[in-house]
Amino acid sequence: MTSSFQGPLRKLTARGRDEAHRAASSLELFFDLCFVVAIAQAGIQLVHSVAEAHAAEGILNYAMVFFAIWWAWMNFTWFASAYDNDDALYRVVTLVQIAGVLVLAAGVSRAFEDHEFLAILLGYVIMRLALTAQWLRVARSSEGAERTMALRYAGGVLFCQVGWLGLLVLPEGGRPWVFLVMAVLEMCVPLYAEKDHPTPWHPHHIAERYGLFTIIVLGETIAAATVAVKSGFDESDVLDELVPIAAGGLLIIFAAWWIYFVVPIHGHLRSSKQAFVWGYGHYLVFASAAAIGAGLEVAVEQAIGKAHISTPAASAAVTLPTALFLLTVWALHARHFKVGTAQQLVLPTTALLVICCSFLGDWAVLAAGVVMAGAVVVGTTLTARMTARENEDSGDSGESGGSRQAAPVV
Repeated sequence: MTSSFQGPLRKLTARGRDEAHRAASSLELFFDLCFVVAIAQAGIQLVHSVAEAHAAEGILNYAMVFFAIWWAWMNFTWFASAYDNDDALYRVVTLVQIAGVLVLAAGVSRAFEDHEFLAILLGYVIMRLALTAQWLRVARSSEGAERTMALRYAGGVLFCQVGWLGLLVLPEGGRPWVFLVMAVLEMCVPLYAEKDHPTPWHPHHIAERYGLFTIIVLGETIAAATVAVKSGFDESDVLDELVPIAAGGLLIIFAAWWIYFVVPIHGHLRSSKQAFVWGYGHYLVFASAAAIGAGLEVAVEQAIGKAHISTPAASAAVTLPTALFLLTVWALHARHFKVGTAQQLVLPTTALLVICCSFLGDWAVLAAGVVMAGAVVVGTTLTARMTARENEDSGDSGESGGSRQAAPVV
C-alpha cells in the first residue's frame, strides 16, 4: 500500500521490484478471504461426489472449478504486486472482482450437480473484465514495451474469455476438452505478454501473498474437518471412530503448514522463468491442501455410515491429496534448499508412506498424521546435525564472526 494519500485517482504505474518493506495490503487480505467462500463450496461438492462413489466425476469437476478460482486469484495477485497504486478506482475495480468471486461461488453446486456453468462463467466474466480494465489503465499510463505488454495482457484475457463460452454451447462430453485447451491458453497469456517486458513483481511480496493464501486454505481445511467431526459425533455418537480421524487430520494439517513455511522461498524467485514455474505449480499446492479437508469429511462420513464407499477408498480421499501436497511442495520449495540424498528423500519418502497408510483401515488417517509429524521430526533433526557439523568445521578452521546457519530441510 502506498505510504501517503495523493488523490482519489492516480496513474497506474509500476512499483519497484526492490521496494523495501513491501507487505500485503488490507485490500489484498480481504480479497483472499472472499475466495475462501468459493473454495469451501468446491470442497463441499467434492465431498458429496466422493462419498456417493462418483469420485472420478467429482475430481474432474473440482479440478475445473478450482482452476477458475485459482487462476483469477493468481492474476490479481501478480498484477497487484507490480501495479497496486491503491487509488479509489483501483479499489473499486478490485471490489468488483470480489463480487465476481462470490457469483462464481454461488454457481459451484450447479456445476457439480447439473453440469451447468452459467453462474461460474458469469462470475468469471466479471472478474476478468475488471482485470482487463486494470491492464488498460496500465497501458494508458505507460509507453513502449511496457505499454505493449499491458495491451497483450488485456487482449489475451478477452480472447480467452470468449473461448470459455464453449462450456455453455458444447455438449457435456466435450467440456473437459474445452477446459483443457482453455486452461493451457490462459497460462500462455502471461508468457506471451511478458516475453519482451516482464512485470516488476516483488519477490518478497509474492512469497508472502502465496503464503497467506496457503494459510487461508489450510484454515478452511481445519474448519471443514472440525464441522464434519462435530456433525458426525452429534449424529452417531461414535467417538472412538472419530477421534483417530480428528487427531490424524490435525497432525496432517499442522505438518503441512510446517513443511510449507520452513524455507525462505523468496530467495528462489530470481527470474520470471522461475517465478512462472513456481506460481503455476501452486495450483496443485492449493488444490491438494483444500482437498485434504474434503477428504477428512469423507472419512468422517464413512466412519458413521453415511458414505457409500469402502474404508480404504475413504482413507485414500485423505492420503492421496496429502501425498500430492508433499510432492508438489518438495518440487517447488524444498528441493532447492536440500543438501545430500538423505535430505532430498525426506518428503518423497513421506509421500509414499502416507499413500501406504491408505490400507490401514480405521487407523489410516491417524497413521498418515503420525508419518507427517515424523517427517517434521526427521527434517528438524537433519537440520540440527548439519548446523552442528558446520559449527564444528567453522571452529576447527578458526573462522570468526559466528557460524552460518544451515538451511531448513523438511
